[in-house]
Parts: sequence; C-alpha cells; structure tokens
Amino acid sequence: MTGMKNINKAEVMVLKEQVAYQDGQVVSKTLAQNEHVSVTLFSFDKGEEISTHKSGGDAFVTCLDGVGKVTIDGVEYILNEGESIVMPAKHPHAVFGQEKFKMLLVVIS
Repeated sequence: MTGMKNINKAEVMVLKEQVAYQDGQVVSKTLAQNEHVSVTLFSFDKGEEISTHKSGGDAFVTCLDGVGKVTIDGVEYILNEGESIVMPAKHPHAVFGQEKFKMLLVVIS
C-alpha cells in the first residue's frame, strides 16, 4: 500500500469537509486502496444512490453529514450523523441519500 492519498497529512481537519456535494450526483474521493482495504469518502445529493450490489469485503459505513438510507438484504436502516453500520461481505446492499448525505466507507477484504 502506498499510504493515504487525496488528503492532507499532519493537519487537523473536518472529514465531512473533504468531499463536496454536487447537484444530482454521487461524488467519491478515494483516500486509500489496496487488495485488503479501501477508504473512500462519498457525498450523495438528495435522492441519489448506489444501487444494490455485493462486496467481497465487509463494508463499514459512518454517516458524516445528513441522512442516508442503507439497505442490507432488503432491510432498510436510516443513518444520521455520527451513526455507523456494517454491510456484511457477499450480502446485497445499497446506499441512498434520504437527504443530502456524506459518509466514510471502509471496506476490509
């Protein structure tokens, strides 16, 4: 792994300010990625989504701003700022911007 990218080091920051909202879009910013782990920031405009899919690793989501809806195996969970959920590997899941929504996604394979 080459370490963290796309983010300042040795600097105090507010994580949710590191990815911007864009009208009608889901925006992602990769902070680290290799065969074992990926760390990505996402922003969702209200009503935008990542449709149902499966991941090879456990996906840990933390809501940084707004309100998101995470669906795992057909069950819906609402995430508010500061709340987290794990989407288990190989289970169908989706993420939806219930309101404008920012999240940190950490996938461990």
